[in-house]
This record gives sequence, structure tokens and C-alpha cells, in this order.
Amino acid sequence: MDLDVDETLDGQVALVTGATRGIGAAIASALSDIGATVYAGARDPGDVEDDDLRPVRLDVTEDAEIRAAVDRIADETGRLDVLVNNAGRAPPGDPLDEADVAEIDATLATNLRGPVLLAREALPLLPD
Repeated sequence: MDLDVDETLDGQVALVTGATRGIGAAIASALSDIGATVYAGARDPGDVEDDDLRPVRLDVTEDAEIRAAVDRIADETGRLDVLVNNAGRAPPGDPLDEADVAEIDATLATNLRGPVLLAREALPLLPD
């Protein structure tokens, strides 16, 4: 299969959730390195250490923060070309039959509900 791959993302806008450490931080920096304007979603924007990124408060379990982050991107750029739903939470460490229901709910809120709602809010800004 042949894929068209852009060597640059100049002029494109990206949002990466969970961008303060690990894979999220690496993805955000890599997108910035190839020219994208990158909004780095973080529960605490002060934790975003890369000066080339635009920190944005974004806890994917908070509906108002999802809307506010997407609204900020819309207001500042009018577009979103790349959405990386990276924020995640490790599942409860206990066997399922012993897992705390609150921990299960928190994991699902972060790993399933949050990314779905963020994608739903971002769809109007994403290219067809």
C-alpha cells in the first residue's frame, strides 16, 4: 500500500491530549518539529515544558474543559487538522471481580468517554 506522507505540517494545527509526558509529549514535540502549531492538552498547563507548544487546560473527563479547549483553538486558528487522543489512565490493578467501581468508572471516563466527546466537539474543525 502506498501512502502519501507530508514531510512538513506547516500551517496545520494539532491538538494532543496528555501532552505533558511520555508518548504524548513526544508526539506533540514531533508534530511541532515538522511545522504544526501544536496545542498541548494538559490537566495543568504549567506542566507543559516545551516552549514551542501552546499549553491548553484539558482534562478529558471534564466536559466544560473539552468545550473550552476546542473553542480556544477555533477562536485562535479557525481549524484543527490533527487530533491525537493520547490522554489515558491505567486500568485498576485488581482482578475485575475485585476492582473498585469508582476506579473502573474513572478509567472509562478517561480512556473512552473523554476521547469520544473530544472527537465529537472537534469534528466541526477537522477537515473532511
